[in-house]
This record gives sequence, structure tokens and C-alpha cells, in this order.
Amino acid sequence: MFQRSIDFSIYSSAKIGTLHTINIIETPQDYFQLLQHSIPQIIGKANNLLISPLAKNLILLNKNFDYIKDCGDSLEVGALTPSGKLFSYAKKHNLRGFEILGELPGSIGGIIKMNAGLKEYEIKSILLGILSIKHSHSLEFTAVEDLHLSYRNSEINTLIFAGIFKKEKGFDLNLVKTLKTMRSNQPKEPSFGSCFKNPPNNYAGFLIESIGLKGKKFGKSKSLYFSPKHANFLINVGDSSFEEAINLINLAKEEVYKKHNILLQEEVKILQ
Repeated sequence: MFQRSIDFSIYSSAKIGTLHTINIIETPQDYFQLLQHSIPQIIGKANNLLISPLAKNLILLNKNFDYIKDCGDSLEVGALTPSGKLFSYAKKHNLRGFEILGELPGSIGGIIKMNAGLKEYEIKSILLGILSIKHSHSLEFTAVEDLHLSYRNSEINTLIFAGIFKKEKGFDLNLVKTLKTMRSNQPKEPSFGSCFKNPPNNYAGFLIESIGLKGKKFGKSKSLYFSPKHANFLINVGDSSFEEAINLINLAKEEVYKKHNILLQEEVKILQ
């Protein structure tokens, strides 16, 4: 294990954050040792992450966990592997179910952790399980059924070292086109992706628009706002701070609850 400094105003997808010292995990033993005296917070590729300047015990897997291994009837994929890399591999080897990864930025570990997806397409549909630490410093397999994956959520509370995926022939180029069309209305500016989960039978973007926050600019630089293109995307085009982002997220939750009696739940992960 070693340490490095990461500036999250550059590293994170929303370009919000400060400089932090990160523990880089090289082996399962490193993580096991940390667990003996702290509760590590996992950052991955920081594509759906908002990190407080006061956050501590931040960890990141090193590049040894960016790999794809053919295991015959399954794929073992390191948790740091970029989604685009696995998408390209599946396309090249004609493997179905991975089409959605073309529209999901981030690392495989984070995508599994939040059961990322688009509409009815979710990562859990092709996942067999994960490799993680349970009771010792050795990696153990946990089947997907025991991860309790649900809409943009899971009960995974440990570091994912790798995902084990199904291997089925039939990569669908038409589905890739369909998914790309679904994503065509999403902003390209720095953001977390979807800020809130969609409530049952409703849409977070519609609710945010209904309270007048769509496109309204906040922060000292007026560089933080819910996108005019898709109101559930919290956009940062300047030097917005953690505090400004938290305040705007809380404002949206408060106003939606006042008007609709609906409590929005964050899809963005917040590390305090």
C-alpha cells in the first residue's frame, strides 16, 4: 500500500472537490489491514461522487485491478476496469448484456455497487457475483443473489475487487443504438450523472423543474445549476464548492417535499 494526492476538482466527474491524500490498495491484505483500525471510504473513478474537504480514510485500488480475465464460462473483471474497456471487449468477443456499458461511465466496481443502468437495463442482469473481503485477507466469492441489488442500490458495504460476469453470445448493435438514443438528451458538461433516483411512478427531473430550479444558477460564481437540458443533472461549469453543491441538493429536496410530499433520494454518493 502507498499514498498519493488527488485533486478532486480535476479527478471527479463533476469537477468538485479539493486535494486529498489517498491510500492506494495494492493487495487484499492492504485492505484487510485498514479494516482493523478504520472504516475506509472507496472513491473508484469518482464518476458519481461528491467528496467533502473533511473526508478521511479514502482508498483507491491500484492499476493491478484494471483487467479482464476469460475464465471459460465467465469473465472476471477487475473493479478498477473502465466501463468502456469492458464494453469494447464484449463487442469484440460478441458477448451479450454488456451493451449498456457504452452509456455508463465509471469503473466496474462502482457500477456494480450502485447497480447502474438505464431504464430496464441494469448491470445485475449479467452479474454472477463479486470477489471481496469477508472474514480474512483472502478474496471470497459472493453470489449476485446475496448482494441484494435493487434500483440504483445494493447492500454491498465492502470494497469490490472484481466482478464475475456471465458469458453469453449475441452482442446487440441495435440495442447499442437504442441506448445511445436514450442518452441523447443528457448534458455533456461536468456532472454526477443523475443527481437523484427517480421516485416510484415519477421522475426526479420533472419534480426539480416543477419547483423552478431547472437552469437556475447558484454559487458564488453562478456556475452550479440543474441542467436546462435534463433537470436531474447537477452541472458545474466553474469552481463550485462541496458546500454549494450540498446546499443546492438539499434545497431541491426541501422544495420538492414541500410541493409534492415526495422525499428525493440522492443517486450521487456523498462522502463526508
